[in-house]
Amino acid sequence: MVRNEAYDLITMGRIGVDLYPLRTGVPLAQVDTFGKFLGGSAANVAVAAARLGRRTAVVTRTGLDPFGDYLHQELRAFGVDDRWVTGVPGLPTPVTFCEIFPPDDFPLHFYRHPKAPDLEIRPEELDLDAIRSARIFWMTGTGLSAEPSREATLRALAVRAGSGFTVFDLDWRPVLWNVGGAGPGDVRPHYAEALRRATVAVGNLEECEVATGEREPYAAARALIGAGVELAVVKQGPKGVLAVRRDGTTAELPPVAVEVVNGLGAGDAFGGALCHGLLAGWELERTLRYANAAGAIVAGRLACSSAMPFPDEVEQALL
Repeated sequence: MVRNEAYDLITMGRIGVDLYPLRTGVPLAQVDTFGKFLGGSAANVAVAAARLGRRTAVVTRTGLDPFGDYLHQELRAFGVDDRWVTGVPGLPTPVTFCEIFPPDDFPLHFYRHPKAPDLEIRPEELDLDAIRSARIFWMTGTGLSAEPSREATLRALAVRAGSGFTVFDLDWRPVLWNVGGAGPGDVRPHYAEALRRATVAVGNLEECEVATGEREPYAAARALIGAGVELAVVKQGPKGVLAVRRDGTTAELPPVAVEVVNGLGAGDAFGGALCHGLLAGWELERTLRYANAAGAIVAGRLACSSAMPFPDEVEQALL
């Protein structure tokens, strides 16, 4: 890849190995066969956008171990630049197990102890020129959960002023905060600081409530815009998705019907497709329709990263 060419998308945050049971509807204690996949929200969004033809990279860290080697191998195979994926001595690459009980129960079991390497991203190691020049920069709530990742994430946001789209994936997972859980009162000040520096916020109803105190979709969208962003995207599960721009432009679409196999990767597919639409300059409704279709495709498949759709698959789902 050409070093001085701006990236379409740089994501920053969580990465790990997903171990998914190859049979659905079976409790984890009874599972005897697993599939191994690249995982983590930041990595998955980068893969989703790369599948749609975008030039992407991820800023994160792994352990110096075979699982870390595997993640580098997978990122490259998916066409995601891994130059800013570095190793952390002494910390293992995270592993996440899931249980799959369609259509709406997918418990996750995170192994990120004693600390996940992706929370060891350091401000002084960031390529701020690349982050500044990227057409979209995507960061996550989990990246704010511990130092030095929190400072690094805010440093990256600070250099983005006036530089394209800066997306805050609200990504609320309380078990990952301080390795022992946290409540909205602990988290909201950090979210507020990030929202002041972002231009787009994306989250489900629970995440919006954590960030703003508002759960009703339109109230949550208005609160996100009031906190600083130009575009608020509120995912409402089976009720679809709502998006509101600061100028008052609004779009609300139902989900694309699909027989759900595993809903865990749908949000990341939606995120990568959302970035694709923003980069293409599409109108809001078209962007949401495309992102909904991408998410539905992945919800109908077992895995996350390897399930991300190509453009022809999304177009077919929209017919």
